[in-house]
Amino acid sequence: MAQLHIGFIGLGLIGGSIARALRENISEIRLTAYDVNAATLEAALKDGVIDRAAEQIDAGFSDCDYLFLCAPVQKNDANLEAVKKILSPSCTLTDVGSVKTDIHEHIVQAGLEAQFIGGHPMAGSERFGYANSKAKLLENAYYILTPTGQTDPDKLAAYRTLVEIMGAIPLVLDYRQHDYVTAGISHLPHVIAASLVNLVRDSDNEEGIMKLVAAGGFKDITRIASSSSAMWQQICLTNTENISRLLDSYIDSLSAIRDQLNKRQGEALYQFFDSARIYRDSFINASSGPIKRVYSFSIDIDDRPGMLAQVATTLAFNNINIKNIGIVHNREYEEGVLRIEFYDEASQEAAKNLLSTPQFVIHEKKL
Repeated sequence: MAQLHIGFIGLGLIGGSIARALRENISEIRLTAYDVNAATLEAALKDGVIDRAAEQIDAGFSDCDYLFLCAPVQKNDANLEAVKKILSPSCTLTDVGSVKTDIHEHIVQAGLEAQFIGGHPMAGSERFGYANSKAKLLENAYYILTPTGQTDPDKLAAYRTLVEIMGAIPLVLDYRQHDYVTAGISHLPHVIAASLVNLVRDSDNEEGIMKLVAAGGFKDITRIASSSSAMWQQICLTNTENISRLLDSYIDSLSAIRDQLNKRQGEALYQFFDSARIYRDSFINASSGPIKRVYSFSIDIDDRPGMLAQVATTLAFNNINIKNIGIVHNREYEEGVLRIEFYDEASQEAAKNLLSTPQFVIHEKKL
């Protein structure tokens, strides 16, 4: 394979993770990046992730085979104007935004339909920025491609191959279908999670009892509310119609549930919970969606000095990195006293094997 030259306009969590994945999996590759944050570029150079840090969108990108638009959505318009001036006719232009209609419309206005293939790696984290990027972020995650009506089939096939090399799973969709799907399974859940957190905040007493005992199910379903506020503001402003449409349906369903509660309709309430349980249990247990799987388990430990340290030391001695560890005070929805969270499934499984002794009892929650 001839050496690929791939450029990045913006190098945050997603751009940085794509760059890392490409660097790890392709030997003949040259990576150029521009970012408004000079410290980000310095870090990427120091890490050996990129070969050149551009001070602006310049002619150094003109021989790129692929050019990734990874800046925040509201910056794409200005960046697109600069990119158009230096873009090679053979270059595949793409983006990584979680809303596709807006960028497709701007691509049409710019006359770049023949070169553009929209991209959305359905991977993420509550953390953001290049410092939190990692190649494994893309592993086994769906990577949606949204071609235009003028996309060359060979270019689309080549992009699919590149996605597979990154370790992700390519899925081709119409950009309008993409926006409706992601509104339902990603955007609306973030709105709901944030509204639930705000509801508890506004309903709590002065002593903060709700906040004190918030754990288990509440923390699980509102975890995504810790994501970037600026990013979700922009998503809501660019996929407004789809989110609003589905939000209307959700409000209608909540109203129906409220009526069933007020009328004490036991059978209807049972069907409500049971239908959700059956459908939820049919989901695949993988990290291929936009809301990332959490790799964790809880264990029972004796309440005596040194037990917590013993667990942590055992894992550290075996080079298993812990993402989070803590005592579970509210165990209404889960078993185990100590909850441990890991960065990936391999670490979770290795830890489980190490701690599967008569001394400890491990409890895994069905995700």
